[in-house]
Amino acid sequence: MSPGTFTISLDFELLWGIFDKIGTAYKPSYFLNTRQIVPIMLEKFTTANIQATWATVGMLFAENEEEWRAYSPEFLPSYRDRKYSAYEWVKKNGIRPEVHFAPDLIQQIIDTPGQELGSHSFAHYYTLMRGQSPEQFREDLKATQKISQDKFGKKLESLVFPRNHINELYLGICVEEGYNYVRGNPKNWFWQETQHENLSKKIFRSADCFFQVGAKTSYPLDEVKIFEDEPVIIPASRILRPQQQSNFIMNKSRMLRIKSEMEHAAKNNEVYHLWWHPHNFGANPESSLAELDELITHFSQLQAEYGFQSKNMRRVGQQIKEMAVTV
Repeated sequence: MSPGTFTISLDFELLWGIFDKIGTAYKPSYFLNTRQIVPIMLEKFTTANIQATWATVGMLFAENEEEWRAYSPEFLPSYRDRKYSAYEWVKKNGIRPEVHFAPDLIQQIIDTPGQELGSHSFAHYYTLMRGQSPEQFREDLKATQKISQDKFGKKLESLVFPRNHINELYLGICVEEGYNYVRGNPKNWFWQETQHENLSKKIFRSADCFFQVGAKTSYPLDEVKIFEDEPVIIPASRILRPQQQSNFIMNKSRMLRIKSEMEHAAKNNEVYHLWWHPHNFGANPESSLAELDELITHFSQLQAEYGFQSKNMRRVGQQIKEMAVTV
């Protein structure tokens, strides 16, 4: 039996990931901190031999607005509610290079051992929003692969659906466009159909960060099934939520929850898949990085005691393929 596996996936998006929520109402220091944090994270991962998948919005690959326009697909998402379109947002607000482009950081990710460059779609594409179509989604994925291969010589294999909106009808398109591995949602009911939010789901998701209200979210590798003409779905286990400023008890509780789940996975030879957004560290960079150090130290202890190993999404997916039976 193979030892337990610690998997990290990061939704790297800068403003492209939250423009529809905050518009232009953000502190410049928030994303400046994020840009400074990425190299620090990479250094910490290198020191501890931790692998991670950086699911990166394709628009971040561009150097400038001219290049961004050149790689944008011809068929844009026709959301019924136009506020969800990155292209419509740019028409109204313009491009801001410091929050919209990051080729320098992408190169650092590529250059760091064990780090996988993945995709978060080209335009932070919402596959479950009304109005968009399968062909528009395909064009978005094509744009991401093209800019990645043209600029960095990288064919992307792992995909994270923005906002965890997983449209099962689109999974075949993912494989056809080169994405063999996709992050799935935790199996608890309050993580399903994330496009249909309600108060009870939010309450249960928040509560589950501090104490167990749903089923455990780590899992054995052989529990993951492979379906013909679909990518391997690698379920997430837990989101590392942003710190609650000046709330020591809540911050400590959520860290103890994650560390306890990591230990359970290590002891029982299971996969524990932690994810977050790098910009989640932007408000409180120093204390957030201190928490990351705490998690890395805990991983190293579990590695020494139980053989807990670190693998990015691609490597986990490859291992699942090797041992799974297609159904």
